[in-house]
Amino acid sequence: MSLAAEAEDAARAYAQWQDAVAGVLAKSRRVDPAELGPEPQRLLETTTYDGVTVNPLYGIRDERPEAPLPGEFPFVRGGSATRDVTTGWLVSAQFGGAAAATGYGTAGKVNERILDALENGVSALWLRVGGTDLPIEALSAALDKVLLDLAPVTIDAGAETVAAAAALYAVVDARTDLADPDAVRLSLGAAPLTSQFAGRADITVDEAIELAVAAAARIGTVRALTVDGTAFHNAGASDAEELAASIAAGLEYVRGLITAGCSAEQALGQIEFRLAATDDQFQTIAKFRAGRQLWARIAQVAGAPEAGNAPQHAVTSAAMMAQRDPWVNMLRTTLAAFGAGVGGADAVTVLPFDAALPAGALGVSEGFAARIARNTQLLLLEESNLGRVLDPGAGSWYIEELTAQIAAKAWEFFQEVESAGGYRAALESGLVADRIAATRAQRDSDIAHRKTAVTGINEFPNLAEAPLPVGASDAGTLAARYAAPFEALRDRSDAFLATHGARPKVLLAPLGPVAEHNGRSTFAANLMASGGIETVNPGPLDLTGDAVAGVVSDSGASIAILCGTDARYGEEAATATTALRAAGITTVLLAGPEKAVGDVQGESRPDGFLTARIDAIAALTDLLDTLGA
Repeated sequence: MSLAAEAEDAARAYAQWQDAVAGVLAKSRRVDPAELGPEPQRLLETTTYDGVTVNPLYGIRDERPEAPLPGEFPFVRGGSATRDVTTGWLVSAQFGGAAAATGYGTAGKVNERILDALENGVSALWLRVGGTDLPIEALSAALDKVLLDLAPVTIDAGAETVAAAAALYAVVDARTDLADPDAVRLSLGAAPLTSQFAGRADITVDEAIELAVAAAARIGTVRALTVDGTAFHNAGASDAEELAASIAAGLEYVRGLITAGCSAEQALGQIEFRLAATDDQFQTIAKFRAGRQLWARIAQVAGAPEAGNAPQHAVTSAAMMAQRDPWVNMLRTTLAAFGAGVGGADAVTVLPFDAALPAGALGVSEGFAARIARNTQLLLLEESNLGRVLDPGAGSWYIEELTAQIAAKAWEFFQEVESAGGYRAALESGLVADRIAATRAQRDSDIAHRKTAVTGINEFPNLAEAPLPVGASDAGTLAARYAAPFEALRDRSDAFLATHGARPKVLLAPLGPVAEHNGRSTFAANLMASGGIETVNPGPLDLTGDAVAGVVSDSGASIAILCGTDARYGEEAATATTALRAAGITTVLLAGPEKAVGDVQGESRPDGFLTARIDAIAALTDLLDTLGA
């Protein structure tokens, strides 16, 4: 078949699909298909926070030229053509946090955890040292018996990075058991530019450059500089904004290293990227692919395109983690690890499912949470065999298009940063912070209006779960967690429960048979539970005699929500509202649109209306205020 014939067949099939879409949408909207216009599929499009339009269907019409193979510039399909497909990406785990840092006594415990993890599937180490974490002088003991030529080591030492790097070098230099010293891979984790944005203590940029210049001369592979894109993500950045700010910071390092006497190739060889992986699997796959393409372009302009393959370390998003119903975090991190692995990340760290909670708050051991995080990746690698194919998303019309669109949006923002004078100038002017703040505000609004669902938080909340320990809401402050506003409402409910022995409650007042009111009764109960408010559902409301007074008295509630169909509201809402007020209800709400009650006024008119797109945070805050929580 000729290309022209194939194109004609594709166009014909697409037109047939459009007709089918129009038929389904017209039926659901009760309109004539012709009223939907010539492109009805546009009603099914969604737009990301980067302004990328996601189509409901991708096909041959969206095909892009095939990208070069893995290991070839611009590295969209992966940085290595020879990665061991029997192992896949590196399974990274973090050790040495503040909970264990009590002196030399902890080094042995950290070492035990490290050796156990390495024996059970971990293949890369990420050590938090210095400050309140593992003492720097305990680094040697913590790495005892670790085969450093097999397990790459990354340190995270903040303001003590120089001293920590020296200690790590001393550990490596003292080891005589290394089968291949050239195979040692170290990351010193110096990240002053991204730490500046996050407000985290770190060494100066000049110290980081000096450290990188020295690292370039060492045996083995040493990368001194980390561009920590999670700093932007945790502040609320979109995927393209995270990538743009990250490559701008990386370019700032490259310029500094070249000024210090390094070649472009040496400078590029000192940088690695740490990026967030979220539970939006396709966005994550495309982001990591786009990130490699963007950095390859920077390397090309710098004159060393083949050195543009900087390692990518994926860390599951701290912002997406929830304190309430934290078991759902296992699903979130599984999707994130899947996306990062399929997207070609070189190493992946899965945060423990209770990472947003203080240690021990959930009643499970640190070892259990760490084991679940590790096994999440091992199941993907060893049972699902995801690492056996390099860039399995290649050729997918959707993934290829999404990759290109994210890269284009990121490059636009990167150019804005460059036009503002570069990364540091853009930080000082507020350009980066303001752009990210605007995205965060939009996302917060979408979550508050329940346009974006957060399972266990603003959708399907479990009001029966045990209250969190006092102070639990202070955890995870380094990230603008998506669930935090709703969880603050749940904290108020917990405090009310502790004081009164019961949660704040409202009465559901169903109108008509179950078939009529069930949808809105369920909606109202779900909405109330997301704010920590219990609902009492006595069944269909009997508007005759003293039945309403008895229901209100039994419930002990002062607020009621009418639940039924629009047609039923037109017949009974006014009467029910009047009866509820007479029985002692002070506030009557209606689950549905205001137009459902027509021109009813006065005491017969409900006080407010609850629909799927209200600002749930504002509405629930008002209700908790009214209920004294």
